[in-house]
Amino acid sequence: MHVALPIVLLVATTILGSLVARRVGLSGPLLLTAVGVALSYAPGVGEVHLDSEVVLLGFLPPLLYATALRISLVDLRRDVYQIIQLSVLLVLFTAIVVGLVSWWLMPIGFAAALALGGVVAPPDAVAATAVARRIGLPRRLVAVLEGESLFNDATALVTVSTATLALQQSVTPLSVGVDFLVATVGGIAIGVVAFLVMAFIQKHVKDTPTSVALSFISPWVAFLPAEEIHSSGVIAVVVMAVLLGYKAPYIQTAQARVSERMNWDSVQFILENMVFLLIGLQAATIITDVIESDIGLARTSAYALTVLATVMFIRPVFIIFAAWLGRVARWDSRPLSLREGAVAGWAGMRGVVTLAAAFLLPEGATPHRETLIFIALTVTIGTLVLQGFTLGTVAKAMKLHAPDPREDALAAAQVVQASIDAGEVAMHKALEDPRLADTPEPIVKSLEKQGMRRANLMWERLGSSDVLGPTQQYREIRQQMLAAERNKVLEMRDHGLVDHEVIDNILFQLDIEESMILTAEDRDAVLGETRPLLTPEGRRGDCEHLVEAADSSAAPQSHEGCQTCLEQGMKWLHLRMCTACGFVGCCDSSPGAHASAHFRDTAHPVMRSFEPGEAWRWCFVDGLPG
Repeated sequence: MHVALPIVLLVATTILGSLVARRVGLSGPLLLTAVGVALSYAPGVGEVHLDSEVVLLGFLPPLLYATALRISLVDLRRDVYQIIQLSVLLVLFTAIVVGLVSWWLMPIGFAAALALGGVVAPPDAVAATAVARRIGLPRRLVAVLEGESLFNDATALVTVSTATLALQQSVTPLSVGVDFLVATVGGIAIGVVAFLVMAFIQKHVKDTPTSVALSFISPWVAFLPAEEIHSSGVIAVVVMAVLLGYKAPYIQTAQARVSERMNWDSVQFILENMVFLLIGLQAATIITDVIESDIGLARTSAYALTVLATVMFIRPVFIIFAAWLGRVARWDSRPLSLREGAVAGWAGMRGVVTLAAAFLLPEGATPHRETLIFIALTVTIGTLVLQGFTLGTVAKAMKLHAPDPREDALAAAQVVQASIDAGEVAMHKALEDPRLADTPEPIVKSLEKQGMRRANLMWERLGSSDVLGPTQQYREIRQQMLAAERNKVLEMRDHGLVDHEVIDNILFQLDIEESMILTAEDRDAVLGETRPLLTPEGRRGDCEHLVEAADSSAAPQSHEGCQTCLEQGMKWLHLRMCTACGFVGCCDSSPGAHASAHFRDTAHPVMRSFEPGEAWRWCFVDGLPG
């Protein structure tokens, strides 16, 4: 009980704190850290000491794995320069500057000062991205911050390890360079090997529970061998996870991918929130140690505030200068803008790795160790509070915001439409097989209708209308049907008419279908009209039809609605206008689909949205937005 009860209380407090943070609109890490600090002084809690090995071995590998599994390899390649700048150059620069300031300010040697610099150098992925997503930042900026956080821990831990070694024996610049090279190259090599091993196993495991269980041990499959040969376990885990995430559609079944994602969501939620609670819980113990030290709380606090100010000053200056230099020197084709650099510079919240690295400093060999740990705690809590609470204000001042959900909806419609077109081509090719040549026509029509319904679902999310679209009608009716079906199944279960396993499988199928409907409704609920909807620059088509349509001056033939619907007494959902003749028709998500019918009748290739707040076009011939 003396072990189980604290764990249960930690998890329960973490869940409750996260729930409250979500309800009141606060950052979970900020609130849980504050709760931890308050609890550290509560009677009966006692001294809390978080072993650095627990964090670096128990928390760090699965958190890195869960984050890296969803990182886009394409995004990492695209933003490789920014990620290297932030995760390597900025961490080293911060460690050196903080080391020099601490060396000048405090009664410690340069090795201990550099170790402190390495401790406070890496921002925390969880804190930064939690705040970034809550306040709404551009997706590319969030991706850069996540990519930085995946690799900066490795740079910082190698720096701390080297400085710690210098406290106990002499080191040379050559040995430091060799250690860093071994840690990097060795970590990458181990990560690739671990990926090949786990990918081979996953590819031959078709059982979903086994596949998910294998993913739970994957972080340590990479981390432990890398650490054993004195390479970077952090890099090994990240490399393996990014590659596994990229190859998952080829090596895992769909059921395994869905189940793995759901399970890792829960694991990540508990771990990444609990670490901030644990940070706060150590506050009383750390402060007590400082009060009893030779330096005392007052001087230590002055040192800590100076280091905090240095850390908060270095990051924005470095990032803004790097962004400016990238534009002037033209060595980076996609540098951060100065506004993005300002926000990224302020997104430097520290987290659990900073505190864990501080506890790695060896007792006895590290002068004023309790002071350095207190400084690490101050920097962690200080950046969480000062930068965490003001990051939204900085982003607003820089006029940066989250992606428009309607742009995502338009992009999703394009992708789904293209995939359905490819599926129809595959269907007709399959029907050429002699075994399938006599496939009944109703089956073919059903398959075509299913694809059409998926495409219409995407288009219905655009525009605004008081009329329920076919998909919304389907969802409402189907939810009522599912409730009735579930009630009947439960009635049969309660009467013991059918074996429990049969009942359980049927209920599971109903739950999956209902969860898909509810997830889609939650996703669509975020759509809103905040500004004119244009096609995102990176996804605009440039086919000859769209180019010609750009110069069109056709006037709408009707301002009242879909011309054909008006003639036939039908209701439309979304309106489109032909750029060639000005015909106003309704989208495929409307019952009449008169815009597509107009294209089939006239071969006019381009229609533009005729909805308020929308300014995008669609080429029927090439299937491209413009």
